[in-house]
Amino acid sequence: MKLLTLVRHAKSSWGHPELADFERPLNKRGERDAPRMGERLRSLDPPPDLLVSSPAIRAVTTARVIAAAIEYPEGEIELRPEIYEAGCFTLLTLIRDLPGHADHVMLFGHNPGFTDLANLLQPEPIDNVPTCGVVRMAFKVDSWTEIDEQGGHLLDFDSPRKGRRE
Repeated sequence: MKLLTLVRHAKSSWGHPELADFERPLNKRGERDAPRMGERLRSLDPPPDLLVSSPAIRAVTTARVIAAAIEYPEGEIELRPEIYEAGCFTLLTLIRDLPGHADHVMLFGHNPGFTDLANLLQPEPIDNVPTCGVVRMAFKVDSWTEIDEQGGHLLDFDSPRKGRRE
């Protein structure tokens, strides 16, 4: 069995128009939501074997915050440039190329690719993976190369707004 956890980056700031999209940092809400989601992810069983992130500042910052919460070594987060601005089929290719020793992989990236990927890989419709949203899926396969469209089972779909009292 292979487990895949998709984490969309936390809310980013548009307050610095001089910055390129790739360089945008988290805003205050993102800085609040990422640790909260990390605390929720701390109880994952099994914990992820591998964290892979887009190198965009908002994605890798989210990955680092969550890595700290789940006690995953920050220096072992793998940065993959192809995740930035990737569509679902580019992401599927990346997933099929993941190392076989990793049974649970957590990917950090962006929309619309992550929402499209979640809908490509499992049959439960997801309208939108919000910022810092988490989609966990299981696949009854022995190798990442066997991951196929609609082959997954949705385990959980969580976001910062779920469980928050307004």
